[in-house]
Amino acid sequence: MARTVNEHEYAAKRNEILDVVQRLVETKGYEQMTIQDLLDDLQISKGALYHYFDSKEALLEGLIERSLHETEQQLLAIAHHPALSAFAQLQAFFSALVAWKYAQQTLVLALLRIWYLDDNALMRQKLHETRVKRFTPLLEVILRQGREEGSMTPTSPDQTSRIILWLLEDLSDTLARLLLSHEPGQEKDLLIERIVAASTEAVERILGVPRGALQLVNTQQLLRAWRGSREGR
Repeated sequence: MARTVNEHEYAAKRNEILDVVQRLVETKGYEQMTIQDLLDDLQISKGALYHYFDSKEALLEGLIERSLHETEQQLLAIAHHPALSAFAQLQAFFSALVAWKYAQQTLVLALLRIWYLDDNALMRQKLHETRVKRFTPLLEVILRQGREEGSMTPTSPDQTSRIILWLLEDLSDTLARLLLSHEPGQEKDLLIERIVAASTEAVERILGVPRGALQLVNTQQLLRAWRGSREGR
């Protein structure tokens, strides 16, 4: 009789598989990684693997979903933090959106080069929509508190949250494409700084907070990380 796997065991095994996938992506690259590499490392059969992930693409989606869930949990804690002002929550919210990229820099840089292939366009769009849908209610909580405290002036916190998150998705997408398509240089660095500054100013105006009060992206940290990745190739 086949052994029944409970929900906890199922989740634990999925995470074990994703841990190995992440290590292989970081060391070999996603395109070079094969299903056989994964089977050899895990010492399981293809049938056992397909019980959890039915394709190589599903493994990539699993990695992305896991990071999305981890970020969502951080944002949830920030949005409902009892001791922080709305403005402090807002800055922590923006910082958390990019923090995992620096925490898992090797993985992010390994995936970035394949993420913008034409074959992944639909997956990119779905991820953009998913992030906005899942994060909007959390940002809305912060904006409502900010309006009550008088530190922000959104007339419609739910729609304002959605608009801001789409702006951030566009900013992230624009920066990634710039970094991938241009060699390092002062001209490109200045362009990135202007794009980040313009996006930050737009969010500040939407929320009615003082200019220069927010930091959406630490531009210098971003550029250092990208230069380091290129030097390490």
